Amino acid sequence: MPRNILDAQAVIGRIRHLMEQMRIRQGAFASRIGIDPGNFSKILSGSMPVTAGLVNRIVADLGVSKPWLTDGHGVPFERQLHAGQMQLTDTGSRNGIPVYDIDVMAGTGELSLLFTDDRIIGHVDLPNLRDDTAIVRVNGDSMTPVIKDGGFVAIRPIYEIRYIFWGQIYVIVMDDYRLVKFLRRHPTDPGMVVLHSANPDYDDMEVDRADLRRLFIVEAILNYDIRS
Repeated sequence: MPRNILDAQAVIGRIRHLMEQMRIRQGAFASRIGIDPGNFSKILSGSMPVTAGLVNRIVADLGVSKPWLTDGHGVPFERQLHAGQMQLTDTGSRNGIPVYDIDVMAGTGELSLLFTDDRIIGHVDLPNLRDDTAIVRVNGDSMTPVIKDGGFVAIRPIYEIRYIFWGQIYVIVMDDYRLVKFLRRHPTDPGMVVLHSANPDYDDMEVDRADLRRLFIVEAILNYDIRS
């Protein structure tokens, strides 16, 4: 069989194995990878094709090994979760999504290490968000009016940063910075990416893709006004 053609039934079998290992139902699995549950059911039944896009979503969103998912090589999860990240289950959070007293733009280095219980200042019940989601504050005006200065964002980690959903807002962790930006494809150089601000007063930044250490996708934005 050519290397670029998926063995659909084998991949489906490994997806079913993932659901059993993660102890989540079919609809919850579909929600976690951002596809319609009805279409996901058709994929599992063989009435819709297993596509490279589906494989990439599972790899990027769940941290699954691509060689294992496509060819059965190795193990499903090659890396342990970082400290502060919660295991994926089907039970949901009893108290809602935790809100952390963290300015995501302040400081450098590994963000998930800051997700400790002593930094939780509350919980927000937001539907259809995964258990490894966290809510953090964004100070600064580079993303206004989309994200207000001092607003909050719900973010979740992307475990495989080779697979980027272009045009989405991410928290981008580099050695010297943590930024909240639209992540765009570079028009000419596939080894570069473009970091775009919502505020037109800020210029685009072009950075080497290899300099991206961690990515957290922004799942929800919580802007609010305090009125006296």
